[in-house]
Amino acid sequence: MRVQLDETAAFLKERDDFLILCHQSPDGDTMGSAFALYFALLQLGKRAQIACADGFPERFRLCPLPEFAGFEPQTVVAVDVADSKLLGAAMISYADRVALCIDHHPTNTHYAKRLLLSERAAATCEIVYHLLGVLGTDITPLIASFLYMGISTDTGCFKFSNTTAETHLAAAELMKLGADYLSINVRFFDTKSKGRLLVERQALESIRFFFAERCALMVISRKMITTSGADESELDGVSAIPRQIEGVQVGVTLREREDGKFKVSVRTGESVDASKICKLLGGGGHMRASGCVVDGSCETAVQKIVQAVADSTGWNGD
Repeated sequence: MRVQLDETAAFLKERDDFLILCHQSPDGDTMGSAFALYFALLQLGKRAQIACADGFPERFRLCPLPEFAGFEPQTVVAVDVADSKLLGAAMISYADRVALCIDHHPTNTHYAKRLLLSERAAATCEIVYHLLGVLGTDITPLIASFLYMGISTDTGCFKFSNTTAETHLAAAELMKLGADYLSINVRFFDTKSKGRLLVERQALESIRFFFAERCALMVISRKMITTSGADESELDGVSAIPRQIEGVQVGVTLREREDGKFKVSVRTGESVDASKICKLLGGGGHMRASGCVVDGSCETAVQKIVQAVADSTGWNGD
């Protein structure tokens, strides 16, 4: 059931003992949304905790990790989770118990009993920002920082095509409310670890071109990650590299997971719908940025995604 901001606010006020779920391989938007909502619920006198199948990477922690009170969750909320499969193996048991999902992905599978969805929003944090306004809780500097983190990272520091005038207005208000935007911008857009640079160097050497160089594909293997010493969370944003090459309309990054499957990230120009490509492989997302998971060997995974690009675009040849 689709719900609006006022209905969502009323629901949150009525319920208690919240479990807020992030998606696996967490990013700034899912963690920013979760922690902003968590601190807002505490203001209402609610009990709440946050869970993520892959834990909480240090990179996205803007404060010490709270000591969540132990209790049996009565109200399960998912944030920035378009499909229950994205909860991850450790949290999939909650898939049928999600009472509310807050999301901005057009490909949301409507698995939750209630869905607050805004496809125009650049990030789920943008929706949560407006929700807190209706909820009547204070947006403290810490909450503002978490929301700004989600918005800025999901828009590539306001460079991606999902950025709207409303996105800028929300970010400006968060800055006024005390968001630590300077340190957030430096952390996510002006700083790279040595491990991240080592991964990038090796990944650049793996780039292959298809369809008269309209498609560029890059592979990040487990070996690259382990030998570099990079943390998975440090690789956020690396999937944008292939699309940055002049003339490339479809940029694809395959990142090998610990289970041997490949996480595929697709970034496209205005002439190609990334979500259509990934939907052919059981994934989804946005028109310009989508993802899916492919199994098999590296070469098999490459062949699958290249075929999906061909089927979606009608392109032929190498």
